[in-house]
Amino acid sequence: MSKKDAEQRGRRGERRAAWYLRLKGWRILAQRVQTPHGEVDLVARRGRTVAFVEVKYRKSKIERDRALYNELLRRVAAAANDLAPRYAREGDDIRIDAILLAPRAMPRHLENVWQP
Repeated sequence: MSKKDAEQRGRRGERRAAWYLRLKGWRILAQRVQTPHGEVDLVARRGRTVAFVEVKYRKSKIERDRALYNELLRRVAAAANDLAPRYAREGDDIRIDAILLAPRAMPRHLENVWQP
């Protein structure tokens, strides 16, 4: 798969994840936010919770379920730390979530996947 194809697949996955979150009552605050420490795919809010969401799309459910690893989550957490003042209000709960996608499978929403 070319880099361009992977990029397009990633963007489709992020759109699908955003709609999935919306259907669960979340409001999408931002998509693909860059920081000096990395990128956050989605920033979402539901009530007093702000989630910085990593989205992974893989070709199979098995690959999907192996898509997260500590270094990736550490970068997302560092980027979320940069972004929290912009999106979170005093008293909000802040967490790192992941949405894992694969063809012909329901999205897996993993809540609070990173605890330093």
